[in-house]
Formats: sequence, C-alpha cells, structure tokens
Amino acid sequence: MDTEMMQQARGRIEALTIAISVRSVPLIIGPLLETNLTIKQLQVLTTLATVETMSSSDLARAFSVSPATISRIVDKLENRDLIRKVESEKDHRVRQICLTNLGRDVVGKLLAARPELGEEILSRLSLTELNALEVGLSAINRELHHRP
Repeated sequence: MDTEMMQQARGRIEALTIAISVRSVPLIIGPLLETNLTIKQLQVLTTLATVETMSSSDLARAFSVSPATISRIVDKLENRDLIRKVESEKDHRVRQICLTNLGRDVVGKLLAARPELGEEILSRLSLTELNALEVGLSAINRELHHRP
C-alpha cells in the first residue's frame, strides 16, 4: 500500500513540476532574451561554472567547434570581463579559461531565474505552505548534493 501511495505521490509531483515549468518558461526566457550573449557564449559560461577551468582546446572539443571559433568566443567573453585566461598549474604552456566574478554573477543570475520561487509567488503562500515547501526543497537539495 505504501509503495502504491508513494508512486501516486511521485506521479502527482511530476505532473505539477511539468505544469510549473510550462507556466514559468516565459519568465525564465525573459532574462536570456535580454542578454546580448550568443547561445555558444552562454554554453561556454555555464560549462565553466560547472568545471571551474578548461583549456580552449577542451572547450572546442566539448562544443564540436573549431579552435578558431572557440578562440573568437573566448576573446569576446574576455573583452566583456566575463572570463579570464590563467596559466595552467600543470603545464605552464597551456592557458586555462575560467570565469571572472562578473562571469559568475551573470551565470548565477541567469540560472537562478526561478520565477516560480520568487517573492511575487511566495508572498501569496501561507506560513504552513511555506514551511512545507521549505521541507520539500531541503530534501531535494539534500539528494542533489549526494548525487554522484
């Protein structure tokens, strides 16, 4: 009985997650459309946010683009102070690319655009609902933290 109830609850949560995602798309897309970064530039920034540093050749391979293309992308991002090139600790001939503080801020703002959890929505929830949401989000955060 518990297994069946758990499956039903997961099914309802999945349906709600899809409904919330669909309703949130216009609000999430807004900040992306307002930025004057290309898709490839956004990909480079978000990749660097997850791996800390990468070489240009590794970025070119990751995105299946030529070294010349990645060089142009990197140069444009560097000119905007979103990334910087640093000497590799392992091989001083290699330059690693990493985010600047501004680059981290830009990525953080774009990825943190969670309108469904914004003040406009949260302010309309009761204290009981806010507490329940906090418990649920804490559990999700815990499980994401323990992912391999």
